[in-house]
Amino acid sequence: MILNITDAANHQIQQMLKEEESTEVSLRFGVKGGGCSGLSYAMGFEDDINEELDTIEEHNGIPVVIRTQDIPIIEGTKIDFKQNMMGGGFTIDNPNAIVSCGCGSSFKTATNEGTPDPNC
Repeated sequence: MILNITDAANHQIQQMLKEEESTEVSLRFGVKGGGCSGLSYAMGFEDDINEELDTIEEHNGIPVVIRTQDIPIIEGTKIDFKQNMMGGGFTIDNPNAIVSCGCGSSFKTATNEGTPDPNC
């Protein structure tokens, strides 16, 4: 498995999927350029899958789509959902990240620095 999705994150994703209009959506997880450190995580629902560019793995009934080119950057990443007094949110623990920004949503790896956002 490329990703590790905890039970708490899986439960939250299942709840969010129930609110989607289409039953044919998948969770897409990957990276994009930008953020303070050069790369940012991207996570959301979509129904557009390109079998030539994407890899699909299933986590407890949730189809997860990952751009094949992102696999070396995110392999081994743990997605969790934490609840606290201020609400809740997903946390991402990427063992490939060597530098992260203060908010934890932007990072770079030893082999991919991305392009930092100058407005960050």
